Amino acid sequence: MRDLKSVVEDTIRKYNMLNYGDSVVIGFSGGPDSICLLHILTELREKWGLNIYAAHLNHQFRGKEADEDARFVEDICREWGIQVYVKTFNVPAYAKEKGLSSEEAGREIRYRLFNEVAEKVNADKIAIAHNMNDNAETVLMNLLRGSGIEGLKGIEAVRDKIIRPLINVRRDEIEYYCREKKLNPRIDKTNLEPVYSRNRIRLELIPYIEKHFNSNIMSTLQRLSEIANLENDFLNKEAEKSFLEIANVTENSIQYSINKIKNMHPALVRRIIRLGIEKLAGNLKGIEFRNI
Repeated sequence: MRDLKSVVEDTIRKYNMLNYGDSVVIGFSGGPDSICLLHILTELREKWGLNIYAAHLNHQFRGKEADEDARFVEDICREWGIQVYVKTFNVPAYAKEKGLSSEEAGREIRYRLFNEVAEKVNADKIAIAHNMNDNAETVLMNLLRGSGIEGLKGIEAVRDKIIRPLINVRRDEIEYYCREKKLNPRIDKTNLEPVYSRNRIRLELIPYIEKHFNSNIMSTLQRLSEIANLENDFLNKEAEKSFLEIANVTENSIQYSINKIKNMHPALVRRIIRLGIEKLAGNLKGIEFRNI
């Protein structure tokens, strides 16, 4: 197993995630990934001059176990000298009210909490514990849905204030680190049930690929993700430039010059159309290839 503290420092430098003296809010569920991240950044706190805060959302999905997770988080943060913000929110009721899946609703409320805490403590960054496995699962999920390059880039290492210092760390390394450091993380048993698509990819598809096709599939998908991310970034910048040349934007509409657009490469045209929809609607939710 690699020295994860060194791996995380290399990742921080590679993506310019942190500067000396930054304030960081860490999303802390109490599970293996987030406790590993919190422990490593706490170990690096003095060297990097970091001000570390933790934020925990009790989703109320798992009743008594969720309450125990919250108490565990508070105990760890007290022991390690970290200020923690814990919020209890009825995510199942919110998901039903808004017509969202449990995963979508949980993510929305979780990130809302992280941003609230970051604003409250004037934090520069929000650290999330996504790892190499999470990224591989996301790439495969998007591939199976028929995604383009945008989906194949997977989980971004840095996006605005969000940073993911564990993105180059495998889950087995995280579990080993937790055992070695005697961290005793909380385990969400729902992650071990092949009910959701992501869980089935994690528990069934990836182990099958590792056994029968490519034992290094994690690294392979990570490389694909990095290549797709770079190429997607380049194409987006080209689309932005072309959009300014051919689009006439008003408050409620966007008009494209047909004479200019018909001579463009289809890959750019699709991105320009997506860009226009995003500017008008504010997001691309529900917009698929067939719509474009």
